[in-house]
Amino acid sequence: MTVKFTETVLRDGQQSLIATRLKMEDITPILNKIDQAGYYALEVWGGATFDSCMRFLNEDPWERLRKIRKEVKNTKLQMLLRGQNILGYKHYPDDVLEKFIEKSVENGIDIIRIFDALNDIRNMEKAVEFTKKYGAEAQGTIVYTTSPVHNLDTFVEKAKELAETGIDSLCIKDMAGLLTPEKGYDLVKMLKSNLDIPIEIHSHNTAGFAFMTYLKAVEAGIDIIDTAISPFSSGTSQPTTETMAAVVNDSEYNQQLDLSVLEDIGDYFRELRKKYQEYLGSFEVDTRVIVNQIPGGMLSNLRNQLREQNQLDKYDEILAEIPEVRKDLGFPPLVTPTSQIVGTQATFNVITGKKYGFVSNEFKNYLRGMYGRPPREINPDLIEDIISSSEVISNRPADNLEPIFAKTAAEIEGFAKSEEDVLSYILFPEVAESFLKRNK
Repeated sequence: MTVKFTETVLRDGQQSLIATRLKMEDITPILNKIDQAGYYALEVWGGATFDSCMRFLNEDPWERLRKIRKEVKNTKLQMLLRGQNILGYKHYPDDVLEKFIEKSVENGIDIIRIFDALNDIRNMEKAVEFTKKYGAEAQGTIVYTTSPVHNLDTFVEKAKELAETGIDSLCIKDMAGLLTPEKGYDLVKMLKSNLDIPIEIHSHNTAGFAFMTYLKAVEAGIDIIDTAISPFSSGTSQPTTETMAAVVNDSEYNQQLDLSVLEDIGDYFRELRKKYQEYLGSFEVDTRVIVNQIPGGMLSNLRNQLREQNQLDKYDEILAEIPEVRKDLGFPPLVTPTSQIVGTQATFNVITGKKYGFVSNEFKNYLRGMYGRPPREINPDLIEDIISSSEVISNRPADNLEPIFAKTAAEIEGFAKSEEDVLSYILFPEVAESFLKRNK
């Protein structure tokens, strides 16, 4: 059996370790070399990279994708899509989701990894449908977490339900690095016996499990593993590409990466990392994640934000508060946007000194059911104290949203020059408007 590799350095690797600050000028010189390495896919887009391009780097995320596609001829390009949230932090209507997927594929994406923070299949169905309509591979995702209401059987049932939507492959997304080796082995075995599609694993080494979990996943028959080239690997990022390639080489399984090419890629990023020293996150194992469950990308951003506000001394207290807020919200997996909702609320609780004395609009919308169905019932006291129970919805959240793409396009035609610009604006209005006007 051949184990395939997806390289994450251009998306999740740099998102997890340098707060998504990697510039296109530093990506372009290494693309041809990466394309020669023998990867199955490159994760290059989506997640927080879209927002960060405009917000921090003064780059057009669509142009970044086009430039990467122009250079990468042999390897599939992959993106991460937050289901009905697309790349934003709320649900968007179906017309926007369809147009976004159409343009993503048109600009170069081959594989769209689709997830929902609550594992609510209703929030992924349309994304799967549109991805297949426009000719890309739809990879469904189960978001792994631990709680009193999650176990391997619940994940397998979710995966089977997701497979019925017509996904081409399935990803186990372990964003906080909580999947232990034995559970990883059992989960992959169970999925392989229940599904007839390729299975991929994506984890972070935050808690120190991921290398071992990947090896056990390989032994259980995993088809694809997500890794990051060594200078941007481990810690809150993925296991190391070179290490896992050597591990697979020294087993009964095969892999197709060229180790000498990987060495060149590693040398390039090792030198480049010095340029981003101010953003560099931790490579250390932090076992506190086993309790607080904060995903890798969020840890680096939380530290940065607290540092900027001179509140870094509150970091440990906020980490301890996060599980309490999560329990009140029905044990949602902590992945964008639920990780931001829970993390922000925990921060408010600690900094103000009053639990739920101040709550965000996103927090209220979560209580209203506008992000979907949580794994367990929300603490009813929260609903009673913060909103009214009459505001709570039970249907698919996007069914309550009117189409907005054409209307928005007409409103901003003065500074939006393309459908891609309109999509950028719909997802991030203030950031995109500033960016588009600045770069006329």
